Amino acid sequence: MELAKVHAAAGGDLVLVARNKTKLDALKQELEAQYKISVYTIGKDLAAGDAVKELYEETTRAGIVVDYLINNAGFGDYGFFAATKWSKEHEMIELNITALTQCTKLYLQDMLQRGSGKIMNVASTAAFQPGPTMAVYCATKAYVLSFSEAISNEVAGKGITVTALCPGATASGFQDAAAMHESQLVKNKKLPSAQQVAEYGYAAMLKGKAVAIHGFMNYIMASSVGFMPRALVLKISRKLFSK
Repeated sequence: MELAKVHAAAGGDLVLVARNKTKLDALKQELEAQYKISVYTIGKDLAAGDAVKELYEETTRAGIVVDYLINNAGFGDYGFFAATKWSKEHEMIELNITALTQCTKLYLQDMLQRGSGKIMNVASTAAFQPGPTMAVYCATKAYVLSFSEAISNEVAGKGITVTALCPGATASGFQDAAAMHESQLVKNKKLPSAQQVAEYGYAAMLKGKAVAIHGFMNYIMASSVGFMPRALVLKISRKLFSK
């Protein structure tokens, strides 16, 4: 939502996609009234079936040219892998990885034909190390980071940039969806707001930055992982995610 507001404030029209069409339409009314831009809403669960293909076909039929693609849909889960539900993890993989990858492919091909465009894939500082008690989530974000960096290199010099936004823990609905309020990562912590992260990420996308890590301490932690023994990285990660 905050990313939509940042783009609208910059004068950009929007296509908003999420499961809850009612909430999207309420946001559409708010943004159109405040910023005098056009908002097109699509109610769709991107983790389901051919949802991404249907999304692409709908925007194409509507004659919408997507200049900026922001793949922000995603969620996490908290708990030991052996005890968590496969159904939720399967949906997480479909949304965090499959939908993001397919969406990038479809809209990137159009961008290449035009010779312009920007893509931002929302990864996480969780992408930089394994995450005991959030094993699947961290693995999906490691994929997003690796994938985004590779595509960024492939399209270099073709008028297109790809940015992997890597926020740390952020005050948002994520903690509710992941049921991780009791983890050391978020409990009693003053977290940056979603608005702060959105403004940072949007600016990084406009600059064409390949990897954008929000927050100085997050940057230090992410950068230091490569210099630590893997066993130590796992111990630190386990402590952060523990209750």
